[in-house]
Amino acid sequence: MRQTVLGVLLGLVFAGVGVFWWQGRAQVEANAPPPPEPEEIVEVDPDALPEGDPGEMVGPAPPEASELTREERRFFRYDRNRDRKITRNEMLSSRADAFRKLDKDGNNLLTFEEWAVRTSDRFAEMDGDGNRELSQAEFATSAPKPSRKPRCNC
Repeated sequence: MRQTVLGVLLGLVFAGVGVFWWQGRAQVEANAPPPPEPEEIVEVDPDALPEGDPGEMVGPAPPEASELTREERRFFRYDRNRDRKITRNEMLSSRADAFRKLDKDGNNLLTFEEWAVRTSDRFAEMDGDGNRELSQAEFATSAPKPSRKPRCNC
C-alpha cells in the first residue's frame, strides 16, 4: 500500500514538472523574434570581373634584396628570426629535415624499421646487378671518399 501511494505521488510530481517545463518552453517560443525574411537572390555572371576604380591608390613597393657576404648567408641560414643571435633550437632546426626524411609515417618517432630503410636503400644502390648480393667490386663503391690532404705542412 505504501509503495502504491509513493508511486502515485511521484507520478503526480513528474507530471507537474513536465507541465511547467512545457509551458516554460512555449513562453520562450512566444517571445522569440520572427525569422528573418529571405533575401533576394541576385544573378551574377561568373565570368564578369568586379568593377572598381582604385583612383590614385598605389600598392606597396616590392622588397629589395640586399647583398650578403657568404658568412652572413651561412649565419642567417640558422638565425631564423633574424635577431642576430642563434639559439639552440635554431641551430638544431636544420637537423629536423633530415629526421623527417627518415620518419616515413610522420609520427615524430623513429622506429628501427624506418631507420633501416636508409640502409636497405643504400644496399640497393650498391647492388648494381640486382642479385641481392654484393661482390667486392660493388662493395668498393660504398667506400668513403678519401679526405683531401692539406696543401701545406702547417
